[in-house]
This record gives sequence, C-alpha cells and structure tokens, in this order.
Amino acid sequence: IWGEVTELDGQERTATIQPMFVKDKEVIDFDFCIIAAGCNFGVFHKWGESLWFPTIHEKARPEGSWPHLDERFLEGRRRHIFEEYKAIGDLNAKNASVLVVGAGFIGVEWITELQHFFPNLKLTIIDALPQCLGPLPANAATYCSKYMRRHGIKEYYNLKYNPKDTNFYGSIGLPGGADKEYVCIGVKASNYFMPEETLSKFGPGGGGWILMDTTLAVKTREGKAWSTDEQGYARIYAIGDCNYGCVDGPGPMDNWPVPAIPKISYPGEEEAIVAIRNIEKVDKLVFRGIKTTHMGYPIELATMHWPWGAGMFATSLGPDDACFVAGANWVKNSGLMCVWGSPCAVQKEIIEASKVDECAFGFIGRLIWHFVHHTPVHLFGKGPWFP
Repeated sequence: IWGEVTELDGQERTATIQPMFVKDKEVIDFDFCIIAAGCNFGVFHKWGESLWFPTIHEKARPEGSWPHLDERFLEGRRRHIFEEYKAIGDLNAKNASVLVVGAGFIGVEWITELQHFFPNLKLTIIDALPQCLGPLPANAATYCSKYMRRHGIKEYYNLKYNPKDTNFYGSIGLPGGADKEYVCIGVKASNYFMPEETLSKFGPGGGGWILMDTTLAVKTREGKAWSTDEQGYARIYAIGDCNYGCVDGPGPMDNWPVPAIPKISYPGEEEAIVAIRNIEKVDKLVFRGIKTTHMGYPIELATMHWPWGAGMFATSLGPDDACFVAGANWVKNSGLMCVWGSPCAVQKEIIEASKVDECAFGFIGRLIWHFVHHTPVHLFGKGPWFP
C-alpha cells in the first residue's frame, strides 16, 4: 500500500492509512506489524525538518521550508538535491561564509564534503562538547580535527549555539553572522501515528520515541505489552531509529537489559532480524500449533542485546579520507580507531557498494552482509559469545 499511516491501533490491530492517490483514509487489519519509521534530524524545527531526511509526512509538508517539492517521490527528492547544489554553488562563487552547527559525524562529514567540492567557501564548525565526534575515542577526534585544520576549516568547541546572542557570532569570527547555516545537532522523533502511552517522555530531541521491551515488542509507559493476542504474545514490534534505543533498568547503564544504542544503520538491521525471528516464532506458536524446535526444546522468543556492530563508526573526511572506529559502546570515549586515511575511504566505498548490491539482491552483497549479521562469535557488545 502506497500511503502514510496516520494512526496505529494496538488493541484492534488496525492501521489507518492515507493512500497516496485517494482522498479518503482507509483502515486495514493485520496479524503482525513491524514499525520501522526512522527519525528526523532537525531538533529546532517543529517537524524535525532537515536536509538529511525527506519531508514526507502529510502535516509536515505544508509547514516545511520547501513545500513546492513533494519528497515522497524520487523526483521530488532529486529536485531538492539539485536546488541545494545550485544554492551552494552560488555561495561558493561569492566566497560566502558557512556555519555548521554540530560536530558529530554528520556535521564533520558535511563540512569536509563542502570544503572538497566548494573550496571557496569560508567554513566554520562549532559544538557544545570539548571535541568533534562526541563520545568517540580522542585519537579519532584528533585525526578529524587535524584534517579540518589542514583544510582551513575553523573549529570552536565547548560553545553552545546561541543565534539570539549578539556576541555569539563575533566569538567565532563571524561578527556579521554567516551567509548560510546548517544545523546538524541530534535527532528528533517522528512517531506521530502512535498513541502517547507508547511514547517516551524523555530522550533525544525531547522524547516521543517508541518504547519497547527486550523482544522489541512495543510497550506502554507502565511497562506492559501494548498489543497482545489472547495468549499474551506481542504482535507489534518497533525497530531502528524510531524506537527508544534502550531498555532501561535500575542502576548504572552497564546493568540495563539493553544499554543505549546509537541511531545508526547496523543496530536497525540487527533489530529487524530479532523482530522477524519473533514473528516467525509467534506464528508457529499461535497459528500452526508448533510448541518446540526441531531439537525438542520449547520455542522461546528472542531478546535484543547491545549489538557489537553498534560500536562501528566510519566517518568520511571528503571523498579521499576517513577514519574507522570499532569496539565503541555506551561508555564515553570507548572504542579503537583501527583504520584511517585513504584505506578507510576505500573501506567506505566497499561498504556502500556491497550494501547497494545486497539491496539489489546481488550474490556478493548478500554473502557479505549475511555474515555481518550472523557472526559465529561476538567479540564486542552484550550478545552471547556464541549466538
């Protein structure tokens, strides 16, 4: 169905959908549902609008900065990219100043891409933290910072973005303000179709993330499964960037069932595998009457863990340089920078090419990424040593 889900009813197991080319909404029922709605990145915008995610929600489009473009379609997204490219080219032609707010991996990647392809721009990046790349290891931050300095990018840290303060721009060498600003701070939930009882009160961007238990089933703020059948099995699961990103508990984060997971692609794919496995198991238990595995063990639902791949970060520094961190976790400055320079840029090209090939159902891509998510031994994270 090509349309937008505007309401999800867990008790009735129905979804209200606004079809793309039909005026009236439709209601469909389902046996199982996986929510993989992602998130937005513009924390200062009502709808989280940013360049990094298309504006697709029905209510957000009229209030966005580019309502003339319909980014629900590939052509609308393509035209937006063309418009932004031309706008940056015009800035480059007049040696304009550009301020990037936020020196996480998105901000660092964006400003180094701007520097490489639009070398006349006067570039500045700021962050409230003491280094770029946030909680990643100091040597990775140092590597990226050295790259930016070598390429004439001005950096300011331990500095909050405060455009209303008349002294703010002067403190970063832009007394008249920047000709263009890009805000690359944090994430914002966009789970407008979910009832409030299933959404977090707190979290990045002011909360609104879908709460889930260790099986990734949606739960309420009281900790109860939100959509269950007569036998008590959950039917709706939330995976990827749309969910709360952790299953908290008493005490320090080390003791939580699932510590905070970064909102990057790998954990979302890992969560998808867990949710799909649980749907298959519930299908056997409820609809097919199968209670045991082929080995005679009782069928039990799979639980999520902190995945080892959630600690891998490959940060581009233009098209010809990068750094790769592995083994990071929820502890600040954890991980090890193990690849950097041009070999890391090649590594990122291989990652991109193989992932695209997998999505196209290519043999090489499927082979590589199957074993990424079916590793025989877990060296990092909170999963079992031998899954």
